[in-house]
Amino acid sequence: MKSHPEMIEGPEAFTRFQNAMKAIITVPHSEIKKKIEEHRKQSALNPNRRGPKPNRKRASRALPS
Repeated sequence: MKSHPEMIEGPEAFTRFQNAMKAIITVPHSEIKKKIEEHRKQSALNPNRRGPKPNRKRASRALPS
């Protein structure tokens, strides 16, 4: 029969785990969304990525004068 993790390592390990989870959960959703959006923008710039590539705008195709 398996015992609970807090019984194997002691109650202090379970307390550390609970405190770590509380720290993760307290991050605001807006901060998480901002980080995800930054990552998406950065990964879209990779020309070697898989999948369809975004079409370039007409202005960016023109040669600079």
